[in-house]
Amino acid sequence: MTTEEQILVAARKVFVRKGMEGSRMQEIADEAGINKALLHYYFRSKEKLFEQIFKEGLGQLWPKVQVSIEESDGICEFVESFIGHYLDTIKELPYLPQFILHEINRDPSIIVSVIKGQGLPFPKVQALIDKDVAAGRIKPIQLEHLMVNMVSMVLFPVIGQPIIQAILFNNDSEKYANFLDERKSVVTSFVLQAIGSNTK
Repeated sequence: MTTEEQILVAARKVFVRKGMEGSRMQEIADEAGINKALLHYYFRSKEKLFEQIFKEGLGQLWPKVQVSIEESDGICEFVESFIGHYLDTIKELPYLPQFILHEINRDPSIIVSVIKGQGLPFPKVQALIDKDVAAGRIKPIQLEHLMVNMVSMVLFPVIGQPIIQAILFNNDSEKYANFLDERKSVVTSFVLQAIGSNTK
């Protein structure tokens, strides 16, 4: 592992524990096992470090949206693939939802620029919707509502983990983990039923 990779791993841990605002460069240096001067050599500020980690995480998520489109013949296949890829990525990168929430409040332009840099696939998704509506396989639905419904139903249970785990599962982390595993099939079925598909 290079020094830069070591710093990024340490920074993720500190940012997850304390958030960007509550973290200090010295804490990140200590976590990485290096001195603060060396940390500043690689990253001038914690904001730059946070931005780097965030871009890498979002950069891993967004291409999977493209994969979901390419492997789908219709909107129902896209819904199932998108939700599956999204949840799998969040499990691999558990810090990402909190980072997204933080950046929405602090500087949403970073999210916008990263996503636009990856390419916006919405015309292709719209084409899948139009195809299935024309064939009578689903009810008409606006693309914007479909995407927001899916993303919010996947993201909120992760962002709201402390509340959900405490209130619904009496702080039982194993029950919460099982609940999160079930979200893939539950959300997929919910969305497909909402758009009138009989495939689930």
